[in-house]
This record gives sequence, C-alpha cells and structure tokens, in this order.
Amino acid sequence: MFIKRLDDCVEIIANDGCRLKELLHSDRDDVELPYSLAYARVEAGKGTHPHKLAAQDEVYMILSGAGVMHIGEEREEVGAGDTIVIPAGAEQWIENTSEGELVFTALVSPPWREEDDLLT
Repeated sequence: MFIKRLDDCVEIIANDGCRLKELLHSDRDDVELPYSLAYARVEAGKGTHPHKLAAQDEVYMILSGAGVMHIGEEREEVGAGDTIVIPAGAEQWIENTSEGELVFTALVSPPWREEDDLLT
C-alpha cells in the first residue's frame, strides 16, 4: 500500500507562480502511474502566470475558493466542486477572485515534466 500525506510534501513555488505540493509522481515516488497529481494554492486577489503544458493534458479540481479560469480565448468563472479539463498545448491561467485562498488539485497526464511547462 502506498500512502503519501499532504503535510509531508514540500511546498514550492511552481513555474506558473502558484504554491504547489507534488502528491504523486512516478519519477519521485515508489508508484507507477500514467499521471502526476499536485495540490495547488493561489492567494486571494492573485493569479497564476499564463503558461502551457506542451505534451500533457491537465485536469483541475477546485477544492475551495472561486476564480476565473482562462484556457486559450475562453474564460469561465469556477468554484469549489468544479472540474476543468485543459488540453495539451493550450495557454492557461487561473485568477483567484475570492477573499480566501483558491485551492485545487492538478492531475497531469502523462506525468508533468519541467521541460514541457512553458510560460507564454
């Protein structure tokens, strides 16, 4: 059985500017998965930098807070309970419009790679 606790994960500032804890990645964990999974936070009134994943699809699941999701030319208000599919190669960013943190998980398939995460 493999269990990884959120409190045991090191928080970093991701390339897009959000605070991120990597929960699962087959390159760094003793698990073979066709995806990686991260826990992300964006401070109130802030947003991530526009970026794209060149070779991976991504799925956000909003856990708390509210914001505006941008994918290409589209933009949509999102909040807790919403799931967003972001196709590989699409420019994306999310703005936090709530008074507290915007918290979400990010599932990336195939697993996230630094060289594919490009600021636009």
